[in-house]
Amino acid sequence: MTDNNILIHVVDDDEAMRESLAFLLGSSGFAVRLYDGATAFLDELEGAPSGCILSDIRMPEIDGIELLRRVKASGRTLPVVLMTGHGDVPLAVEAMKLGASDFIEKPFDDEVLISALRVAIARSGNGVLDEELKVFVERLATLSQRERQVFERLVAGDANKVIARHLDISPRTVEVYRANVMSKLQAHSISELVRSAVRAGVA
Repeated sequence: MTDNNILIHVVDDDEAMRESLAFLLGSSGFAVRLYDGATAFLDELEGAPSGCILSDIRMPEIDGIELLRRVKASGRTLPVVLMTGHGDVPLAVEAMKLGASDFIEKPFDDEVLISALRVAIARSGNGVLDEELKVFVERLATLSQRERQVFERLVAGDANKVIARHLDISPRTVEVYRANVMSKLQAHSISELVRSAVRAGVA
């Protein structure tokens, strides 16, 4: 399936963001439909064709988390990718546990978003995820006890200073362990680390 066959449902109460995403996704070959909030999308959910939902988390009335719950409750299997602000990692973890396909932290690189959408759509139709999780769990087993402690605090959304206080070590030492964790698990960002941890059931 080529990108032009895929419809992305963009749900965001920020008009400027909607228009920006419409341009980006359209330029990348996707079909795009815009909604100014979760209510507008849910009103059309029953007739919504297959595709992928790209929604902001923080919206008035019905937020992205509640939108995700309602989509899942409807029985529709459209993958949901959520956009989060910096510091919303705990919210993103909750979203992943509720069944979100992915989450992207703002501000995001255009290619990161496009890639996330393509992967979410591809995973919704095959079993690629199982093999990825197996590799992640194997890598997780290579962490030392202290690295595992730092890993657990990272996926809980804690900053380096908070982790340092919690483990009674210096922030600089946390940075060293954090680098080791990212390297051993081959994660390029905290977002990626959280995604893998939630899917593996360790966050």
